[in-house]
Amino acid sequence: MLNLELKQKVYLAKGVTDLRKSITGLSIIVEQEFELNPHNRNLYVFCNRRRNRIKILKYDHNDFTLFIKALDEGKFIWPKEDEEDLLEVTAKELGWLLHGLSLVDRLSEEGKRKLYSI
Repeated sequence: MLNLELKQKVYLAKGVTDLRKSITGLSIIVEQEFELNPHNRNLYVFCNRRRNRIKILKYDHNDFTLFIKALDEGKFIWPKEDEEDLLEVTAKELGWLLHGLSLVDRLSEEGKRKLYSI
C-alpha cells in the first residue's frame, strides 16, 4: 500500500515513459535524465503511451518499491513533455490523480491554474 506523507516530494515525469522498465530502468531515468537521487524519499511517477497505466517509484530505508495503477477504462490526462521534464506536485494532488480526480498544473506559463482531469 502506498502511504502518502504530506511533506513528501512527488515528481511526475512529463510525457511518455516506456513502462516495460522496472525498478532499475526507472531509477536510471531519475538519476541520469532528471539528475536527482533515486535513493531519497521522493516519489517518482511515470505514465505509459496509452495513458492507462502509471508506475510510482519509491525508495524507503534500504529498498525500492514499485507501485502500479492500471485503468480498465479511461485514461490519465498526463502533462505533455516540454522544456521541463518534471512536474512537482503535492502528495494530496497525487492522491487526487490516483482516485480519478482532477490534477492541478501549478507550473502553467501565465501563473493560472490549468486542470488535468481523468
